[in-house]
Amino acid sequence: MTEKAKLLTECLQRKMDENPGNAVNIFPFLMNAALDIICETAMGMDLHVQGRVQSPHITAIQKIAKLTTIRMFQPWLWIDWLYYLTPAGRQYKSTLKIVHEFANEVIKKKKLEQHSKTDLIKLKNKDNDIGKKKKTTFLDVLLEENAKNDTPMSDNELRAHVDTIMSAGHGTTAVAVCWTLFLLGNNPDHQEKVHEELEEVFRDSETPATKEQLNDLKYLSRVIDETLRIFPSAPTISRKLMKEVKLDDHITLSQKDHEVVVPIVLVHRNPEVWPDPLKFDPDRFLPENKNKKQYAYIPFSSGPRSCIGKKFALIELKILVVAILRKWKVESEKTMDTIKYGEIIVLVPCEKLLIHFVPKKRYQFASK
Repeated sequence: MTEKAKLLTECLQRKMDENPGNAVNIFPFLMNAALDIICETAMGMDLHVQGRVQSPHITAIQKIAKLTTIRMFQPWLWIDWLYYLTPAGRQYKSTLKIVHEFANEVIKKKKLEQHSKTDLIKLKNKDNDIGKKKKTTFLDVLLEENAKNDTPMSDNELRAHVDTIMSAGHGTTAVAVCWTLFLLGNNPDHQEKVHEELEEVFRDSETPATKEQLNDLKYLSRVIDETLRIFPSAPTISRKLMKEVKLDDHITLSQKDHEVVVPIVLVHRNPEVWPDPLKFDPDRFLPENKNKKQYAYIPFSSGPRSCIGKKFALIELKILVVAILRKWKVESEKTMDTIKYGEIIVLVPCEKLLIHFVPKKRYQFASK
């Protein structure tokens, strides 16, 4: 994650050097960085996505997300055979093929790697690998456990797991970093507190953040919590009813096997629980306040079906934000009143998310 975060700052710097003084649309940069991270940490594949104009895999995922969202609001297209006769359905199938081919290629390479004894022996004999712990990825564990299973998963089932981790594991985090920078860029007082905390933890050091240092960033943690309250990456989730559910004296959900939608973004902006809900206030998540909001704050859902990647996402989110804010102060061109955003599976900006980056040294000099 640290390596990819450093590469992200280099890509941003090159963009600023090309267009001095201009704001940068950060969304594509963060999507590429997050895809780089999930590919290497979860799949063991270094795809070098950053630096490209756009990854074909990201383009395909974004197109599928848009087509799926449109289909959700057109019930007559919920019948598969009818949908696939339409231009949108045909486009969906051809785009899905790109995503599946990508996952198949990743699985194929990993299987070859695991089954090549010669390569493994060579790897062990490398002088520079002596004493190093072998990196184990999500896909390594998945394939190893599958090989031990009496009824192993088919290639299609393996691919489904890879698709889930790859697709859900980068867009959600990327957009969370975008909204964190956007909100800090609109709230300079809170951003100043983050910079003070970074100064206190890192001093003049330029070495990558350690796990212990990330844990010491308490104020930044509250900033991230507040960002995910206002802009939850997954704005809605659905659940299938297993039994009758009584919501209050007037509403009973009794249709077993029916799906209900939980609008997380509305839960998080409920003024009865969160006064002045669109106000950015990280102190809502001070220890004395946090425990009072059970089930009123569910950016990763809750219960047995909560997000499997929560801890992973929060570490990645912190590393990327810290890498950027150790170098720059950020200023947003748009405000909460003017930015356009919407749900395309995740809560994304519907326009360029333009951010100005001010070098930290210049910023500190100006503030003094």
